[in-house]
Amino acid sequence: MGDRRAAGRRRDGFAAIGSDGGRPTESGLRAAGQTVVLAVAGPPGRRPPRRDTMEIEIATIGGYEEVGRQMTAVRAGDDVVIFDMGLNLSKVLIHDNVETERMHSLDLIDMGAIPDDRVMSELEGDVKAIVPTHGHLDHIGAISKLAHRYDAPIVATPYTIELVKQDIESEQKFGVQNDLVKMEAGETMRIGDHNELEFVNVTHSIIDAINPVLHTPEGAVVYGLDKRMDHTPVIGDPIDMERFREIGREGEGVLCYIEDCTNAGKKGRTPSESVARRHLQDVMHSIEDYDGGIVATTFSSHIARVKSLVEFADDIGRQPVLLGRSMEKYSGTAERLDFVEFPEDLGMYGHRKSVDRTFKRIMNEGKEDFLPIVTGHQGEPRAMLTRMGRGETPYELDDGDKVIFSARVIPEPTNEGQRYQSEKLLSMQGARIYDDIHVSGHLNREGHYQMLDALQPQHVVPAHQDLSGLSSYVSLAEDEGYKAGRDLHISRNGQMIQLVE
Repeated sequence: MGDRRAAGRRRDGFAAIGSDGGRPTESGLRAAGQTVVLAVAGPPGRRPPRRDTMEIEIATIGGYEEVGRQMTAVRAGDDVVIFDMGLNLSKVLIHDNVETERMHSLDLIDMGAIPDDRVMSELEGDVKAIVPTHGHLDHIGAISKLAHRYDAPIVATPYTIELVKQDIESEQKFGVQNDLVKMEAGETMRIGDHNELEFVNVTHSIIDAINPVLHTPEGAVVYGLDKRMDHTPVIGDPIDMERFREIGREGEGVLCYIEDCTNAGKKGRTPSESVARRHLQDVMHSIEDYDGGIVATTFSSHIARVKSLVEFADDIGRQPVLLGRSMEKYSGTAERLDFVEFPEDLGMYGHRKSVDRTFKRIMNEGKEDFLPIVTGHQGEPRAMLTRMGRGETPYELDDGDKVIFSARVIPEPTNEGQRYQSEKLLSMQGARIYDDIHVSGHLNREGHYQMLDALQPQHVVPAHQDLSGLSSYVSLAEDEGYKAGRDLHISRNGQMIQLVE
């Protein structure tokens, strides 16, 4: 693997991560998955298997029947790497006053909120690393509930590791003692004696995202969740397409590509975050002369969007202020780790009493001088914007006040219903809604074609959707010569895919 080492910096001191066992240890685990044995050979023209082979299999644990609770395990010989341990937040939001940090993992599994990892007992190997791809809850939200079952470090980029650390510290049911290992995009790490983990920089709707690649003697397994193809991001480096093309053409090439199918049915390509920034700038300058209240909401974890909102507030003569627990958490962490630079006087308030005091100050000093940037873009019941819509805060909305939704509704019934209710409540108070000022963090159709061309994988596994949502990607992959049941593997939660026997 000499070429790979030239492209990525090797981390010293990790000759063989997880040499001790990493099998599930919590009592009550049982085998719960089906095993699907599939042919190794791909379509004509793809690389044939080598004679002396290492067994490669994939456990599709979560995120293969829904958008959320992502978790996938790859076994290469005796080494197992887990990618993501996520939460399906919609399964939590439908219950009133659920505090996940106080709940047992088995109860959350029964709710469908976190992955059912009992299929891991089917894998004949030791877990050497748990690798979250980025800091969204559908990828890290179950780490505090499941990671303690495995004797393996959690390996992620610095921002993601810090978010994982905060979730672990707030956990009240389990003591998570796994080592936390920081690894930058472009670096590699040995996994056991024969395999290597590499982080490739990607762009998404959160900073410091990567696609991990497990290099094996049989070829690379590329875990492609989540990304968009952004060459002009507002924060951070562009997606590293050059490295993806190199991986597709070096050594044994790409054995398998596991891909996020969220927007596979949407034509064209996903616009850059710089496009959303220009759209947001246009909207905010168009209401610059309005002498009433303007409120904005976006994904708390979308630091690039928050940065734009803060800067444009200043442009139109308003003082920005970040309100809500998650807004304070994500932006405060990004600023502390030097991923973003905010004005020194930018207020960030997460505690309910602090938020309400800030709202009172805004009303006393004149809301025409402020831009509250608040949580609640999906209509979450306890978020700031939802409370404003219900009249539960000191901030009073008047006829004609503007509410900017710089976020789309996550396409899931719970979110769609809550967002609809939130907008109706805001409108009933006289607010005027500006919505869809956003670009997605996921690849549209043309981006998927480009990734398949760059990687040229022997096998493809679509993920991050329910079965109906996978259909667009299946059609796309079939256009490229893949065939379901041969080298295009449509899986479900709790199943196994044998790639090399």
